[in-house]
Amino acid sequence: MEVNTIYLDNSATTKPLKEVMQAFMVVNEQFYANPASIHAMGVESNELLMRAREQVADILHTEAKNVLFTSGGTESNNTAIFGLARSNTHKGNHILTTEIEHPSVLESVKQLEQEGFDVEYLQADKNGVVSLEELRTKVRNDTILVSMMHVNNEMGAIQPIFEAAKIIHESSRAAFHVDAVQSFGKLPISFNDDEGPDCISISGHKIHGFKGSGVLAFRKKMTWQPYALGGGQEFGLRSGTVAVPQAVALSKAARIAVETMNDRAKKYRQWYEEICTQLRGYGDVVHILSTPQGAAHILSFSIRDLKGEVIINALQKRNVIVSTSSACSSKQTKTSHVVEALNIDEHFKKGVIRISFGAHVTNEDIVKFKQVLDEVLMELKGEFKS
Repeated sequence: MEVNTIYLDNSATTKPLKEVMQAFMVVNEQFYANPASIHAMGVESNELLMRAREQVADILHTEAKNVLFTSGGTESNNTAIFGLARSNTHKGNHILTTEIEHPSVLESVKQLEQEGFDVEYLQADKNGVVSLEELRTKVRNDTILVSMMHVNNEMGAIQPIFEAAKIIHESSRAAFHVDAVQSFGKLPISFNDDEGPDCISISGHKIHGFKGSGVLAFRKKMTWQPYALGGGQEFGLRSGTVAVPQAVALSKAARIAVETMNDRAKKYRQWYEEICTQLRGYGDVVHILSTPQGAAHILSFSIRDLKGEVIINALQKRNVIVSTSSACSSKQTKTSHVVEALNIDEHFKKGVIRISFGAHVTNEDIVKFKQVLDEVLMELKGEFKS
């Protein structure tokens, strides 16, 4: 990878910050003992672990005992969905989610369907936002779990999670799980409000931390079926030796993300508007999937009658890295389930491109990207159908 590569795929993963890498290295080198050990070195490791847990708890406005360290967003989502559903069958077996969730949520509820749970899916409108009225009509007395992402990973749509929480809590005893992998550190989210999520999933590598680190945090103590059994670590909810360096690095990345969130959001919104203005100038050759009401760090658009892989490769030749709509499905040939849910024109379904901003992106990168995008569209212009 060349030094001057412009990386605009931060929703897939981010480059760790130097401060985060330094914290990770120090803990690995000096505090490598098992935090469950009772000797002095183990006690030191456990103290670091508890400090990291308290820092995350402070950010989310909950108690340290309600913060569970995991290996990332997928495990956090799986743990929440399976744990909450299977432990609350005495209340009912109805589960609600949306049709545009991340596969780690959709595949989990599909598994629960096979186990006999009654699963329903809320639809998204053309802007990728679910209807609160549909939620109101579908939540039931026997609803035990609602899982809804805060920001969609493919096109940045923001779901009304706080309004949804009020409906859910007024109409049922269901637990409300929010996948905040794409929103934490970009939008305000915590347990500070009277109404809000009951549990939140976070991924370290989406906020300039490390892959293999994540958090599942709770508003309060909840009825729970452990997902991983063994030595009883993480309050008995997730057994296995805790990765202290990952936990410390994640807590540092989380703190930096929240402290710098407002300044970064302003930059991201400016870049978003600049690029959208350029895209609109191409006329009906381009369809913009993202909306101004969505998250500023994700911008998805589509090129008419052109596969996404073609434009990605053309940009990559010029040292610009972007992705198709989702990194999780970019190697698959079928159209993304999110794109299908948005009901966009058939001419645009195969050409969806996602650009996503991060802390290492500069104004110069955006200027260069806009120039390169012009060059690429000129190069590929002959492939468009009139």
